[in-house]
Amino acid sequence: MMTSPVIGVLALQGDVREHLTALAVADAVARPVRRPEELAEVDGLVLPGGESTTISKLANLFGMAGPLRERIAAGMPVYGTCAGMIMLAEKILDPRSGQETFGGIDMIVRRNAFGRQNESFEAAVEVAGVRGGAVEGVFIRAPWVESVGAQVEVLAEHGGHIVAVRQGNALATSFHPELTGDHRVHALFTEMVRTAG
Repeated sequence: MMTSPVIGVLALQGDVREHLTALAVADAVARPVRRPEELAEVDGLVLPGGESTTISKLANLFGMAGPLRERIAAGMPVYGTCAGMIMLAEKILDPRSGQETFGGIDMIVRRNAFGRQNESFEAAVEVAGVRGGAVEGVFIRAPWVESVGAQVEVLAEHGGHIVAVRQGNALATSFHPELTGDHRVHALFTEMVRTAG
């Protein structure tokens, strides 16, 4: 069993630094990942928030889209927040033209479902598998999950909508736990990576 797993944060866009900090607190060796050779050196990967269409374009530009799909399909532990959740979906409702995902979770997501930037909010979310009470979630132009396949475990809902899911080694949240100083979701993911290793 590995001691401190090496977990990358896809560093094409989004709040990379906050994720690196949260992972380090959760006892992982955290490093930014921009290139396929850097991806090959990590035990797990976080897909941060940002703009999913931009992440999709940059992943293609940096030659990351193919290698990412392959590693996720091969079972590499992966955790997506907000736009990262969209990138793990098998299907997006009303995607922008040319927008592709990496897949990994059998779910359909709706982009910007909770509203625009100025409708961002914080909420306490009870997440299955996270001990010690509700997680403070920051929702920024957040997606929600419209539907999931039989293999997907729903971990949390907010306002009647699914906001956290897990399928095997893949974890996703609509919200940003890395912006709150509460690192328990990252600790859960670090444990998933450790177990998978």
